[in-house]
Amino acid sequence: MLKSNSTPVRAVAIWNGLLMRFPALIFLLALCCGLGSGCSEGVTRPTAATVLSVKGTVVFGMAEQNNFQPVTRESRIHDGDIVRTSDGALLSLGLIPAALAQMSSNSEIKIEELRISKDGNQTEGGMRSRSARIRLNRGKITVLFTRRDRIGSFFALRTPSVTITADSDCLFCAQSDGTTTRLTCVRGNVHTSSSAQPSAAIGAGYFQQWPSGRAEPMAASYDAAAQRLEIGNQLRELQSGWQKRRPF
Repeated sequence: MLKSNSTPVRAVAIWNGLLMRFPALIFLLALCCGLGSGCSEGVTRPTAATVLSVKGTVVFGMAEQNNFQPVTRESRIHDGDIVRTSDGALLSLGLIPAALAQMSSNSEIKIEELRISKDGNQTEGGMRSRSARIRLNRGKITVLFTRRDRIGSFFALRTPSVTITADSDCLFCAQSDGTTTRLTCVRGNVHTSSSAQPSAAIGAGYFQQWPSGRAEPMAASYDAAAQRLEIGNQLRELQSGWQKRRPF
């Protein structure tokens, strides 16, 4: 019996000796194990769009509650919010660091989803992905999508006719009257999917309309592309200042 009990007694003695001689080492091991288990899975949470500039009368709110209020530089626009610009108004939004949008006058969008994913317990860094999904109900919106880091970023714009997605650098403009949609790509490539037409990639200098009898995109005019490019330069200036003060 004494022989059989000697092994656990010896193990306890060794462990107690380690605790006394290397307390810092034991603490670090326990801490690393705790951090490893806490950060093994990403945490996804909603975020909000940031107002970069506003001109004229622009309102936002939940359509179901009919509680629209004026958009200011301090406004934080969240999932489910409707944003409306009046005649002559303009609004520039930072949706995620990779995606900026400028709404033209007499336009309406709905923020469907703004998400970021980070490592579990990290408060700084640890970013895994960012995504933005909005719906263009009517009017015109210009989007600049630019990835300046290796973090996965995704943007999707839905209209009644087509879904437009971006996962690489691009600049495009979409217009919709609620029935038809026109997409003009100025830089890069955007991907489209529609129930009425096959999925396609539209490159710089081309446009497509839905619904349409043409399966292939058409060349855009130089003047139209130049106007979009000017807006894109303005968005890049806003983006540069915005990313310097964003926490993520």
